[in-house]
Order: sequence, then structure tokens, then C-alpha cells
Amino acid sequence: MASRKRTAAENAEETEKLRIACETALKNALERALSAKDSGASADTATGKSANPREDKKETKPMIKEKHLEKTTEDGSLYELTDEQKEAERAIAQWFFNESKQTFVLTGYAGTGKTFLLSHAVKFALHLKAGEEAVFIAPTGKAAAVLVKNGTPAGTVHSLIYMKDEDDYDVDENGEIIRPSAPKFIRREKIDEKIRLIVVDEASMVDEILLTDILAFGVKCLFCGDKAQLPPVKGEGLVLSAADAALTKIVRQAEGNPILEAAQAAREGKFFAYGNHGGKVLVLPRSAFRGERRKQYLLAADQIICGRNATRAMLNEEIREYKGYDTQLPQDGEKLVCTLNDWEKPLDSRGRFFLVNGVIGFAKNVSNEGKGLASMDFFPEFTAGSVRVPFDTGIFTHGDYRYFYGDRAMEFTDGTFAHEGDFRALAKKKIVHDEPVCRFEYAYAITCHKAQGSEFDYVIVFDESWAFGEERRRWLYTAVTRAKEKLIIVR
Repeated sequence: MASRKRTAAENAEETEKLRIACETALKNALERALSAKDSGASADTATGKSANPREDKKETKPMIKEKHLEKTTEDGSLYELTDEQKEAERAIAQWFFNESKQTFVLTGYAGTGKTFLLSHAVKFALHLKAGEEAVFIAPTGKAAAVLVKNGTPAGTVHSLIYMKDEDDYDVDENGEIIRPSAPKFIRREKIDEKIRLIVVDEASMVDEILLTDILAFGVKCLFCGDKAQLPPVKGEGLVLSAADAALTKIVRQAEGNPILEAAQAAREGKFFAYGNHGGKVLVLPRSAFRGERRKQYLLAADQIICGRNATRAMLNEEIREYKGYDTQLPQDGEKLVCTLNDWEKPLDSRGRFFLVNGVIGFAKNVSNEGKGLASMDFFPEFTAGSVRVPFDTGIFTHGDYRYFYGDRAMEFTDGTFAHEGDFRALAKKKIVHDEPVCRFEYAYAITCHKAQGSEFDYVIVFDESWAFGEERRRWLYTAVTRAKEKLIIVR
């Protein structure tokens, strides 16, 4: 029997139910984060102290005046705000200075100037110093690096709110301390008291557990993201479900950009025509993407994005062949992506970025240590410097990793490595220290989830959105918006 078509009233009722459910989920996360403080609050109140030390010295500043938004600075940045951005900035200032609510959610599609508005509001409307009174963080090092590249000091969520658990160890029968194979990280008890605002960019990637931990410090949090992007790998990504301000209009500098037009079509589920669009976007059928043309395009791209692992493996093998690599192990200059979280490997002197799942970089000085282990200097693409790292070669030689997650490698005084289970090698040399056996794969082509949070000048997208069911629009939109200057879509 045919199903009855729902009325407009029923659709509206269903939408309202969904909105209420999302708001409730966000409220519950906040309540869980703050519940641990409740028991201590009454004791502090009895002594006249606030449960949150920041509340004792909080200043009440007036909301920004209208003329502030119209004033032009030396670099002209204030003048560039759109009416929609000005309204969002007013709302942010009103919330920060005059409201008790801990969170503010700003959403906006690609090209609406979200990131610019964040930095602008912090400096000119809230009068906070970025990096000290206002800290900018993102779920991944790649996303944080985009902020840094645009002139905003930033780090990862992990670097701000978590620390290594130094009490996570056992003691053997001889009284020797035994550390776990993989370090455990716990939420910090407190963060720097100078911090008055936490700005979380790329908040679409924040799951409910991470949200709870971010809110636990009682500091006001400004979440910013694009709700049309893919949700977190784990969880529903409800942070952006109830926006306090939304940017929907493309800023003047981005108007007429074919990449944003392709993104809008993807977001709305519309067909984006084959052909050349303004010299920036080229849409081709797979039947036309072949031969020498295919080779030239693939070798020229900064990043190739696809949906399925089978496609990814095929493309990486194809590109290695084009580049003349005929070895199983990576060679100097090859592009790799880390597929394991190694929180013991900071990638910068300030400890803002770590060698974790999704970090892309390049190999140099690769040395085969034998027995499924090799080492190399790994150069992340988004930060200066490199790290020497032992890695599992099984994925390159046999299609699967040889060692287990958490296995460790021993580094010797001569700079070579051996697996912790290679007792013969361990007996012959002096050990300097041990560290996790890392995992890498080729990264000429990566999946859309690995690319999320990054941006590249020239991107080729193999449109496999059909494989993602209800998320197909968000998948294609996320893939398309990784491109800054040039985009090829292959269907």
C-alpha cells in the first residue's frame, strides 16, 4: 500500500522536534561538564568565593557601540565587514559582556568570512589579545595550521585541554616502574587563568565527548563551523545544530567564485554541469579522464580526494608509477599520511601539534631496519622541521600492518631502531629510548575524512558521494571546499 504523503504542518512539527532535540543535547553536554563543580560550589559560596576564579575578577564592559562597527582601521579591515558580519559581531559582543551563557555558536558556509570574523571580533569587539586572553583551537593540527597561516595564533584542542597522565604506571616485583605501551592522556585540572575566551574553529568535527571536556573549565567558548560539512567520525556533531548567529551570504571578495558555486550545488543536492567553469572548476565524466590528460592532471594536483579505500589505493599506486617509483617502501620526497595517534611526537617546539592520525607530510632519509620496521625523517606539510620516526612497513609490503597498535621500537646509540620483540637485536646494542611504532600510508590520494580541516590550492575530487547514502551531499560539499584556487571533479 502506498505511504501517505506528510502534510506541511507535520513536516514543520518534525523539524521543531529535531531542533528541540539538538538544543537539549547541547544543554546536557554543558550540564555534564559543569556537574563536577557543583559539589564544591556551595563551600566556596560560604566563604564568599566564586567556584570559578575567573568570576571573581570578571569585568562588566559595555556592549560595543554602533560607531565601532563603522570605524575604519589603518588596514581598512573594519570597513570590509558585511552587514551580516556586523550583526554577528554585535551578537558575539552582547553574549560575551552581558550574558551568563557559556557558549556561543557561529555557523557559516564556505566563503561567508567566518574565520575573518572570528579574529576581527576578538580583537576589535571583545578587545582580547589572541593567544593569551583568547585562545584559538581546532580539532586537528591541519585545521589549526590554516588559522596560523592566516595570521591567527592557534593550536589543537588536545594541546590546550589534555596532558599526559604521569600516574599511569605499575610497579613490578623488583620495584621497577612499568609504563604502559601507549601513554594515557587526561583532561587538565585547569588552564591558564588569563584565558577569558576559547575559540573553537572547525567545530563540525567536535564530538560530544570533546565538547564536554572543552566546557569543563567554565570559560566562555565561541564555537565556529560549517554545518554543511561532514560530522565527526564518532558521534553526531551536535555543536552546530543550534546556531546563535549564522552567516549565509558570500562576501564580496568571493562572489562569482566557481568553486563556491560548485559547493553550493553540492550542498543543495543540485547537478553541477560538466565543462569548464571560469577557468577554476572543470567537471569531467570518468570516460574523458584518461590517457595523457589524466596523467598530467593527477601529477599537477596538490591533493586528490576520493571516497572509497579501493579507489584511494588504486590512485596512489598509479601516481607512484607515473613518478617512477618501483619500490615497495616510500622513497625520499614521497607524500605520506599518518594513520596512528602518537601523542609522544610533538611537531613543533611549543607542543601545539602532534604526529597524529591525518597528518600529511613527506618522507626523507628512509632506512629499512628489517623485520617489518623502517625509520625516516618525516616533514609535516603544515609546519617547519621534521621528526625521526620508526614505522611499520607491513602496509607497504604485504597490504596490512605487521605490528599491533601500541607496539614500541627501541632506538640505539647509532640511530637505528628495532622492534621491542627483537630480542637478538636488543642484546647487541645500547638502547637510548623507546617510542611507538608509527603507521603511514601513501597520501597522493586520501579520503575526504582525512582531508577535512585542510585546504589545498589545486584539488581533484573523484566524486564517490553515491557511496555515502544520506551523507552524500555533505561528503561532496566537504570535498569540494578543500580547494582554494583550482578544482577538478571527476564523475
